[in-house]
Amino acid sequence: MTDYSNWTLVHQVREQAAARGDDVWMTFGSGAPPLTYAAFDRRSDAVAAALAARGVVEGDRVMMLVKNRAEFLVAMLGIMKCGAIFVPINTELRGAFLQHQLRNSEPKIVICEAGLLDAFDGVDAGGAEPALLVVVAGDLPDKLPPALMPADAVRWEAFEASGEDQALPDVSPTKDAIAGIMYTSGTTGPAKGVLLPHGHCYYFGVGSNGATGLTAQDVYYVSMPLFHVNGLFIQTTAAHLAGARVHLVERFSPNRWLDEVIACEATITNLLGVMPEFVFNTKPSDRDRDHKLRLVMAVPISKEWGQAFEDRFGVRFLQGFGMTECGMPLWGDRHDTAPIIGGCAGYPQSDYYELRIANPETDDPLPVGEVGELVIRPKVPGVFSAGYYKMPERTVEAWRNLWFHTGDACRMDEKGRFHYIDRIKDCIRRRGENISAFEVEQVLNGHPQVAESAVVGVKVEGAGGEEEVMAVIVPEPGAARVDEVALLDYCAERMPRFAVPRFVQFIAALDKTASGKLRKGDLRDAGVTPATWDRETVGYQLARR
Repeated sequence: MTDYSNWTLVHQVREQAAARGDDVWMTFGSGAPPLTYAAFDRRSDAVAAALAARGVVEGDRVMMLVKNRAEFLVAMLGIMKCGAIFVPINTELRGAFLQHQLRNSEPKIVICEAGLLDAFDGVDAGGAEPALLVVVAGDLPDKLPPALMPADAVRWEAFEASGEDQALPDVSPTKDAIAGIMYTSGTTGPAKGVLLPHGHCYYFGVGSNGATGLTAQDVYYVSMPLFHVNGLFIQTTAAHLAGARVHLVERFSPNRWLDEVIACEATITNLLGVMPEFVFNTKPSDRDRDHKLRLVMAVPISKEWGQAFEDRFGVRFLQGFGMTECGMPLWGDRHDTAPIIGGCAGYPQSDYYELRIANPETDDPLPVGEVGELVIRPKVPGVFSAGYYKMPERTVEAWRNLWFHTGDACRMDEKGRFHYIDRIKDCIRRRGENISAFEVEQVLNGHPQVAESAVVGVKVEGAGGEEEVMAVIVPEPGAARVDEVALLDYCAERMPRFAVPRFVQFIAALDKTASGKLRKGDLRDAGVTPATWDRETVGYQLARR
């Protein structure tokens, strides 16, 4: 029997600091000083003490808008060490998207990069104003947005230093206690805050290490954002657990990918969504095999270019399936020499999960080969999400009949492998991000020349099996025609770049059910038509924050 009692990142960090001391755990593409195992433990202790001195107690939420840097990880562990709940926020969010997450989580403290403070412009905290703002990587601004008008504001360096001579709170979290809240896009409503127990965060690393064979000799190149479970737990936490080194860069770039992988001597990395296709579409060079990569974990892998990628770069792909809510219940076999199979998510991690392909209408099990909804439940307490924060009805809906419903259409083959087919839920996946059609529609419907809208994901060539966002607009009666470029400018100020529609189409009326719900099937099936406006045809560029 495995002893799960210490399955928390707090125990892990302390144990690795004692075992590995001043060994380097993480280096940075920015050129920032390396972070050792001991320094990670020591600095997060100081943050925990500083938080406790500011009145943070077990169960309080601490929100973070911080990019890929050491302060993100130090703050996360400090928050966990004082028993509080870590709330990482997508650094692209702004406007209504950010407002919902601020109001839902009601953080006592917000930790935010100086360059991201303008994301709170126009946000109404609605009584969820934090008591303290900690500013990372910059000076305190002359004026803060109203949503961040706290009783106090302090720079990160002073905040961390203030905890160095403070007593560490007497907290030892269990695997079942809530460690964090990560928001995942809703399908028919606002984004849902997934409650992550400590054991859930820990098992992401356990499962990743088992599937990849990660050891202390490996170097993990991490280019995904730390506010996602893939970058934070499947890669970074896994490497820490194995004693491996991490090389962390701020963001993924297909044109820099190979050079950075070579320079840091990476042996393993992950590519999500269209990332591997973007890398494959770069110009071949005589350096394509000058790296030390042994494995690339990627989802999805297209059969059209998957084998060609492996042949060109001399690497092996590893696939899997996971969600913020359920962890990684499916992993491929890294020893499998069979050709790449598009959509094959792999084998169940049967020691920890039970999986079923079910009839989406009745939840009855379906036979091998038939397509149905993938439903999952854990076999070990604490390694699965504990529901959605302040959304009991969404929790019950997702967990009906004692199974967690992924909303994904899959099938199982005769070898026991699960194959991903498509999504059942009305959620758009673009550039590795889940986009709530509902939230995009709310922004569009706020435009004075828009009466109503329907947002769908459409398949287009070169999207790597993912989708592009299409907005179908009903103009306000009597209003002047909506200019497409002006409409996208309006969107870009109020939503993340990845959610801004690529396609816009105007229509006289939207088809609805008797209960008033939008019928989107025909719009999705029709996809891009001659009547659809495409921002790429006019060279529209979204500014990068």
